[in-house]
Amino acid sequence: MEEGSQITEFGKVFIYLIIGTLMVLLTLLLGKLISPRKPSAAKESTYECGEVTQGSSWIQFNSRFYVIALVFLLFDVEMVFIFPWTTIFGSRELITADARWGWYTLAEMFIFIGILIVGLVYVWKKGDLEWIKPNPKVPVLDSTVPTEIYEQINKQTYSVKPFVRTFAQRITEPPPAETKAKPAFKPKFLKKEP
Repeated sequence: MEEGSQITEFGKVFIYLIIGTLMVLLTLLLGKLISPRKPSAAKESTYECGEVTQGSSWIQFNSRFYVIALVFLLFDVEMVFIFPWTTIFGSRELITADARWGWYTLAEMFIFIGILIVGLVYVWKKGDLEWIKPNPKVPVLDSTVPTEIYEQINKQTYSVKPFVRTFAQRITEPPPAETKAKPAFKPKFLKKEP
């Protein structure tokens, strides 16, 4: 007589999850207990690919990276849709059961790839795939504002005040009295009527 398992398939998965979680927690705890603690200024600084951190992290990011990422995502999703198509198209059991499966999946995939090709041609013709644009297009502005006003604004120079205090100085030292900033808004509380 053969005895059946007392645990279900979900129970087995649950046991694997518990053991995996315990192993990760045990490894982290062991690393916390064994690792030496010798903090220094170099160890506590921000790691930036081996380079010494300089300047602000607020930099202008080229928007063409987003276009390339979206095109990559588009064709990555295409692979997700093509894989099930190949498994159905390559299955002899489905095609022998009904011959229309093969033609249906083939037509469906041609339609899908056709839509992607139309999108790729549109992006290509629009010029979004060109990394260096040799012929920049000057935007045309239909406006009632005279162009002299725009030229005056473009000729103005703006100065940026230098940033002299560090974050640590801001926390430890109070600001000088003459540069004490006023709050951006002053809250007003409504009085309750008696």
